[in-house]
Amino acid sequence: MNKILITFCTAIAAFAVTVRAQSPAFTDIPYNPSGNAYAAERCKLDIYIPDNVKEGCPTVVWFHGGGLTGGDKSVIPRALKESGYILVSANYRLIPRGGIADCISDAAAAVAWTFKHIEEYGGTPERIFVSGHSAGGYLTDMIGLDKRWLAAYGVDADRIAGLIPFSGQVVTHFAQRKAQGIGELQAVVDPFAPLYHVRADAPPVIIISGDREMELYGRYEETAYFWRMLKLTGHPDVHIYELQGYDHGNMAEPAVQILRDHITRLTKNKQD
Repeated sequence: MNKILITFCTAIAAFAVTVRAQSPAFTDIPYNPSGNAYAAERCKLDIYIPDNVKEGCPTVVWFHGGGLTGGDKSVIPRALKESGYILVSANYRLIPRGGIADCISDAAAAVAWTFKHIEEYGGTPERIFVSGHSAGGYLTDMIGLDKRWLAAYGVDADRIAGLIPFSGQVVTHFAQRKAQGIGELQAVVDPFAPLYHVRADAPPVIIISGDREMELYGRYEETAYFWRMLKLTGHPDVHIYELQGYDHGNMAEPAVQILRDHITRLTKNKQD
């Protein structure tokens, strides 16, 4: 397997924390005017703009974790907040007040809003990357691989510059399985699984997980299979990383450096 293992000191891991981001430039922008009361409450996003933003600055759309049942857009890896990118961080409806289709549809609506409006904030639609941790990684993969979700908002998923899921589930999400009475360790691959939608012509995919011995429910092995299936379809730009010494919760902070490396690579490729 063409994977890269990155080893970090355990002592450093103690300082690798995900923190509540401070001082977005714009807050609580509604992105999904569906008329649904719960959507009006949850479907809001914040925008962080770096000082002295340059023309063509990459944008990262970020989705928080929380098992699709909790979480908030203010929880962002410190390194991502300080990366120098325009950052769009979105809330989405949560289970059980919403269904899994609501979660995915909201993620698609937030990305579509970004494509349609990011130029107003100094960004460009040609450099929009999508990322998220855990449940956010799952949403990243779903809207990037199953083109129906973004198509509903008039956007082609293949316009995304790169999908960068942090420890995202790629079988049907455990919150959806729980709602159906299916146990945490019983895998399901149906239309709510990113694995169901692997395709060779998807945007670049950068898969990152924590240490396989420390991850949640075999998440590394799950994503390794995802990587293999994308490779077998003939996808030309898919990569996998395992962050040794990091568990599911604290892998997000060091994963940002991998995100930055690939954004640099992919934006350079666009220029060449």
